[in-house]
Amino acid sequence: MKGRKGIKALFFDVDGVLTDGRLYMDDHGRELKVFDTKDGHGIKMAIAAGLRVVWISGRESLATARRARDLGVRLCYQKVGDKEALYRSLCKRWSLDPSETAAIGDDEPDVPLLEAAGFSACPSDAAPPAREAAQVVLKNPGGRGAVREFIEMVLARNGVSRPTRSAAKSGSRVH
Repeated sequence: MKGRKGIKALFFDVDGVLTDGRLYMDDHGRELKVFDTKDGHGIKMAIAAGLRVVWISGRESLATARRARDLGVRLCYQKVGDKEALYRSLCKRWSLDPSETAAIGDDEPDVPLLEAAGFSACPSDAAPPAREAAQVVLKNPGGRGAVREFIEMVLARNGVSRPTRSAAKSGSRVH
């Protein structure tokens, strides 16, 4: 990692990244979203590695707020019209250089964020503008492993190794 700063903060779009982008609405207007548990574990891995995790959504949803809370994501911003402005404000507050940040998004509103971050990616099923703006197009689609893949890339770039399977097993045994 010589000459490259480590990533310290991750910025996530929600719909189309943490979910598959579809919105489920019942007859009463209640919204349901599907979140991938493997992506959720990836979020927990990022938090455990000391990374700041920020969710930024253009929409407002109780399901998003609840999922963020369940995963320990303390910074969940909703109804954000200008994601890049929020990104730059947080970087300034935390004294972070853009090279110390990574972002993932899937559509036009995410392009400025993808272009501003030091490392950026999009799910395999992202819209063409996001695919063009992102440095990496991931193998997995939104809501189906893209977040986990992104986080594992960032952790690898930071030199954070995952525990081996045998180490994880031995850590969970009762002695």
